[in-house]
Amino acid sequence: LGSSVFLEGSSSLPPSLLACPDLVVCPGTAMLRRAAEPLAEAIKLAGICRAPRHAAPSVGAGQQATGPFAAAADGADTGSAGYWAAGALVLGAGAAAAFPGRDRWGVPQCQASMFAHMTEAPPDPILRTATDYAADSDPRKVNLGIGAYRTEEGKPYVLDVVRDAEFDMLRELGTKVNKEYSTIDGPAPLKKLTQELVFGETSSAVKEGRICSVQALSGTGSLRVCAEFMKVHLPEAKQIWISDPTWGNHFAIFKKAGIETKTYPYFNPKTNGFDCDGMIKALKSAAPGSIVLLHACAHNPTGVDPTEAQWKKIAAVCKERKLIPLMDSAYQGYASGDLDKDAFAIRLFEQMGFEFFLCQSFAKNLGLYGERIGMLHVVCSDADRAKTVLSQLKLVIRPMYSNPPIHGAHLVMKILGDKERFESWKKQLSDMANRIHEVRTLLRTGLEKKGTPGTWDHITSQIGMFSYTGLTEPMCERLIQEHHIYLLKSGRISMAGLNKSNMQYMVDSVDEVVRHCGGR
Repeated sequence: LGSSVFLEGSSSLPPSLLACPDLVVCPGTAMLRRAAEPLAEAIKLAGICRAPRHAAPSVGAGQQATGPFAAAADGADTGSAGYWAAGALVLGAGAAAAFPGRDRWGVPQCQASMFAHMTEAPPDPILRTATDYAADSDPRKVNLGIGAYRTEEGKPYVLDVVRDAEFDMLRELGTKVNKEYSTIDGPAPLKKLTQELVFGETSSAVKEGRICSVQALSGTGSLRVCAEFMKVHLPEAKQIWISDPTWGNHFAIFKKAGIETKTYPYFNPKTNGFDCDGMIKALKSAAPGSIVLLHACAHNPTGVDPTEAQWKKIAAVCKERKLIPLMDSAYQGYASGDLDKDAFAIRLFEQMGFEFFLCQSFAKNLGLYGERIGMLHVVCSDADRAKTVLSQLKLVIRPMYSNPPIHGAHLVMKILGDKERFESWKKQLSDMANRIHEVRTLLRTGLEKKGTPGTWDHITSQIGMFSYTGLTEPMCERLIQEHHIYLLKSGRISMAGLNKSNMQYMVDSVDEVVRHCGGR
């Protein structure tokens, strides 16, 4: 400013000055006290960049300032913008108003942020449902949004077999189990156990060493690693065909990797079933070398799966068009209660001699949602190819997250690698699947007995955690706003959120919104 600046009522340098990169304080600046003026302390400043040019430094001691300091005289009250005193500019409490965007000391309050160009991203629709549900105080509220298993009492479920494995790990902590880094691709025993689970113990690909496997961050992480690998090493795979509808994150994952996404018809809203003809027709138009993403079982979000005969047709088209299958397996054993039955499509493609990718998650069928434990398997033509592919997958993982978490890997190994625990897990899986089937039956029969307009047999013909109810968006909106039942506006519900305690309320609420909105 070209003169001393006195800071009224300040016993220390204000934080805004300390934070300002345009401010230089002279070393050894003297602290002055003037009894004749209403000042507590003062600091002599070397200068403030971009200082207001209209602050008239030519005004002499005791003279009235002009511009924003008008009407402020020597000795003026501290509420003024500022005044000159003994050749120095005194900034009063009103200085902030005099210089918009600056504080009373003339320092810019907000430097232009490097994030100023950004806008707030919209919330994830599924996670937003959970947030809205948590904020709702209505005692009748029901959460049918998040895809996580719940007990009959509506509580999160830790499988008994997982509890047993956890206790075993705790006993071994510091001896057989430690907290050291894992390898880039995860423990070797984990690979064989998970391969045999999904491909079968008699699989020729497993026996011949034609499958390379890496541990990944559950299903999402395995898909992400897969997408990056495809982008780098399969240049002909310019497109990936994804079902319409699908799990919302599928599109984001492959777009992030720079792979073009296309859709094939899957769900027929007229029948609330599988559109096999539409899917086959679309895949026949796919360019050779394109990727086709297939839900191995319990399709998310529809709960509609192809029959075994239809799977064979899909596989034949993939073979004919030289498409690259990518299987997403998140519900093995959870869908039907039978691990082998739910692996039918995967084993079919392996037996037909495909080279293909498989993403495997243990979030749903072992309830290890927060452990982020999954696998990426690549079936190759021979063991040498599998070894090469593994080496390149490691180069994808290393700069991405270096190595996977160890805790979930130990849990899976202790359950799959122990015969007694493995049998207990199969029983618990069957119980979970049976409970979901029971609530499907209760919902269907409840709506049919009430005479709710429309047909509801698709609720029991669908499989797995989710049901595509066929409810329209206005119906879903009304369920949320009027009945405090939280679901996706596509009509998808998580069957795990229903139980005997809230079933009648669900039936009555669906009946009301269907009738109110004019039927289905």
